[in-house]
Amino acid sequence: MNDQPTRQAGVLAEVSEAALRREELILGQPPRIQPMGMDEIADAALESIRNIRRATGNPDPAVSAADVPEVIRTLLRHPGLYERVAAVSMQLLGGGVLAARDRELLILRTAWLWQAPYEWGEHVRVAKRCGLTTEEVERVTRGSSSSGWGEYEQALLRAAEELHATAMISDRTWEVLSRRLDERQLFELTIVVGQFTTVAYFQNSLRMRLAPDNIGLAAR
Repeated sequence: MNDQPTRQAGVLAEVSEAALRREELILGQPPRIQPMGMDEIADAALESIRNIRRATGNPDPAVSAADVPEVIRTLLRHPGLYERVAAVSMQLLGGGVLAARDRELLILRTAWLWQAPYEWGEHVRVAKRCGLTTEEVERVTRGSSSSGWGEYEQALLRAAEELHATAMISDRTWEVLSRRLDERQLFELTIVVGQFTTVAYFQNSLRMRLAPDNIGLAAR
């Protein structure tokens, strides 16, 4: 596995042997589909990247072909499908009805349950922009049973865990969530978990390499 240069003291947690084995399984071999070259990137793809940056709270949406991440240059091998997958993600990240903090708790718990290095590392950074602390990110790895969460946040994390385990949110969890969330938000919650489960599937299966500023499962 390519050891990322940004893995420096103070920005990562001690990586467990299990996490190291997982990252080696996913990242220890070349990608299964090669990304497009810089000269193949169309203007429409650049606009898509700008929209994603805006949706995730990036203060600088400017982008050139050289800025297009390898993950997106890979997905552009199937541009029609990429556009639709990206559209759902942009709706959830930039136009969703869930609070950004709630959304990122759901995504992080989903990414950790699937042990998805790319998704986890990317969304730790997004979550920090949405107000989550390093301690809270670490606590996400321990899940809904970890002490320190309020009842509502426990229910959010438990919803992700239940969807991962049984593809259904229990009555007990739904009842807690429905005290605060309306019908649109409850529906969107299930789509968030489903969408980022899909993202974990293809990022892991295609063995997508980490971006230089993504430290994978060590990120906190």
